[in-house]
Amino acid sequence: MKYDVMHFEALGAESTHLEEETNKLIEAGKLDKDIKYVITPLTVQEYLEENKDIELPDIISTKTHSRLPEDYINSGNKKSVITRSAGYDHYEDLADKVNIASLREYCINAVAQTAIKFVYATCGEFNEYIRNTAVFERNKTSSFMELNENRVATVYGVGKIGKRTYDLLQANGLTTQAVDIRAEELKELDEYKNVTFISKEEAIKNSDILVNVMNLTKIEDSRFYNMNYFNEEYLSKAKEGIMFINVTRGEIAPEAVILDLYKSGKIRGIGLDVFSNEAILTDYLRKNDFTGCENKDILASKEIIECSIDKSENFYVQAHQGFNSDCAAVDKAHEAMMHVAYWYSNNKKGFAEQLPYYEG
Repeated sequence: MKYDVMHFEALGAESTHLEEETNKLIEAGKLDKDIKYVITPLTVQEYLEENKDIELPDIISTKTHSRLPEDYINSGNKKSVITRSAGYDHYEDLADKVNIASLREYCINAVAQTAIKFVYATCGEFNEYIRNTAVFERNKTSSFMELNENRVATVYGVGKIGKRTYDLLQANGLTTQAVDIRAEELKELDEYKNVTFISKEEAIKNSDILVNVMNLTKIEDSRFYNMNYFNEEYLSKAKEGIMFINVTRGEIAPEAVILDLYKSGKIRGIGLDVFSNEAILTDYLRKNDFTGCENKDILASKEIIECSIDKSENFYVQAHQGFNSDCAAVDKAHEAMMHVAYWYSNNKKGFAEQLPYYEG
């Protein structure tokens, strides 16, 4: 059977919302009432393994764990793929072969609020306060880091999510600044006129709180390349006792580095919504067996997760759920389906906004 559109990795409420948004577009006359579509929780590879007679249509949507078949990518008829996430590093190397669109609007508030949640938890020494409440200990509790104008928070990457994060930090009374390789371009835009841009070299020396909101770019010859951006050499230049928050991609900040710097006192608190090597880490965690693992970042991730769960350290983690608010789940489906509707209105030739979003 041949479908017109297929949505992969659609889990929980997302599946329901995709169905709802499809029906709205049909009712509005923006999609054919006879459109044939599939909404499945399976990845592309899992679905094709179970349904060997299925041919993928010219437009599909996925999330980050699907892998596109080589014959699909190189079919000669340029395919169109929507990645239903704000990140797009898993597909960016295919931009010259496939039309790729990501979701640029749906999770702005959700991820920004997740970053703020981690800021409050780390600065508030929340785990220690919980532990001490068990015996109502009030005399031997660490002083938490008060958020005020004397504390400096730096947002790394001020796209849509980063700008919202910046605004929320500022609204919480912090002196806020931003690091972005596009700073000179962004300064020309009205929405950034009140943003204080600073170099990464200056930022690491004067910051109390670091919040990473950069998209991951793995292409080495790109000016946006940022694998291992927060490496030991860079973070070692920070003042003692900084808070480190990461809500975009783990590969930007190696866990072994941030764990070592926490143990040395350079970092005072860690909040992570993401981890490097997530697919491999997930397998180890679900098997609850790290026997034979020699990857230092995976082992560091294990330690950070365990210490967060048992509240023994100033660590706060979650399994990449920064986008998972009630509002974001609806917006996510809506934005994905707007890409589909545009694709049809554009004679199936691509999306209104697609990779590469930035040149270089």
